Amino acid sequence: MPDPGALRFPDGFLWGVATSAYQIEGGVRQDGRGPSIWDTQCHHTNLVRDGHTGDVAVDHYNRWADDVELMAALGLQAYRFSVAWPRVQPTGSGPANQPGLDFYSRLVDRLLEKGITPALTLYHWDLPQALEDRGGWPERDTAEHFAEYAQIVFGALHDRVRIWATHNEPWCSSLLGYAEPSHAPGHTDAVEATRAIHHINLSHGLAVRAMRAIDPRPQQGVVINLMPIHSVGPDPDGAAADGARRYDALRNRVWTEPMLRGRYPEDALADLAAYGGLPVEEGDLEIVAQPLDWLGINYYTDDHVRAEPGGSWLATPGMRDAVPFAPGDEHTDMGWPITPDGLRALLVELKDTYADLPPVYITENGCAYDDPVIDGAVHDERRIAYLDAHLRAVHAAIEEGVDVRGYMQWSLMDNFEWSHGYHKRFGIVHVDYDTLERTPKDSAAWYREVIARNGLAAR
Repeated sequence: MPDPGALRFPDGFLWGVATSAYQIEGGVRQDGRGPSIWDTQCHHTNLVRDGHTGDVAVDHYNRWADDVELMAALGLQAYRFSVAWPRVQPTGSGPANQPGLDFYSRLVDRLLEKGITPALTLYHWDLPQALEDRGGWPERDTAEHFAEYAQIVFGALHDRVRIWATHNEPWCSSLLGYAEPSHAPGHTDAVEATRAIHHINLSHGLAVRAMRAIDPRPQQGVVINLMPIHSVGPDPDGAAADGARRYDALRNRVWTEPMLRGRYPEDALADLAAYGGLPVEEGDLEIVAQPLDWLGINYYTDDHVRAEPGGSWLATPGMRDAVPFAPGDEHTDMGWPITPDGLRALLVELKDTYADLPPVYITENGCAYDDPVIDGAVHDERRIAYLDAHLRAVHAAIEEGVDVRGYMQWSLMDNFEWSHGYHKRFGIVHVDYDTLERTPKDSAAWYREVIARNGLAAR
């Protein structure tokens, strides 16, 4: 008998998980892979907690077949993964490294054998170090190299992979990489970050155009970590409101406006003029605004800005007398407030803002909690509550008319969490970092049931 309080998602809704290459693969010196900026960040700076590295990560490069069996056992319908650029092109240019391409080809074939849809992301932050040595994303040449790399990977896999994303979270690749040092390459240069913003946007458009020239059938998209920004608290001088506006421009609108409307926000152009301005050349915005088949949204939390005399934030150049902060009593282990209705509001605002908004996938959503293995089990009730609340928010957005086609939980497994090293656990599968043993958590069993019923049980 149907449960009258249950929430059912649309027929054909795609349920999956997401990972990224550097966070799970390891094998950094196997089969001709070259060094990336994250290898350098880990080995040659003090910017990663406890000196942790992705050298082994969770050894997915060697354990991939078992990991696919695990995905199948969890009933997953889709797997979003990224390709390591330096595994395919060790120096970021030139011919393909065939063993690297072969790895992803084997992975795709096995996923398809198990009935799991592969969703491929070309760039999840692991720029070949050789390209960074030549200037990295602040240099226009890097955008051209990215399009060449996209052609190589697409040429090898387009016959089997139907869902493609160019970039994952370009805000992190630019502002957190070049203006605020928590992400590779660990620079603090607002001029570099400003140039990187445009060249990443340009590389997206160049890559989509190049891939469609080979085969227009696979779906092309991009993944952006959009976030509602709120100014809160006393703000007699308007610093918090201006900080929130600046943050929103660089976190959200500097990506959505050029990709969906072929223009940069006027306030972002004005804000960034102090740092040399965006290096836009004639015809660039037409390239950036390639029509998208889908838009990926990564969402974890809303963010908030409050007034603080003398405060600033490197990741938002020009922010003065204001800082981001995390209000509320309930936070994940990342220190992020839990704001599920923010996801519904974000999706509805996108629909209302962009009349021709393409279909949306939630390409990442999850939470970090460090729940131990006890008698062979991991009881992660807080993660289940978090995921349940956010899926209800997605369902509410669908009821308000947003065309959401699927949901990719972050992440399949505990893994290397960038500057936090191995201290933050997002997985629905626990990984013992000494033995690399995988243990599905209670949330994995819960998610398997969600997928099987295509929805949520009544509360």
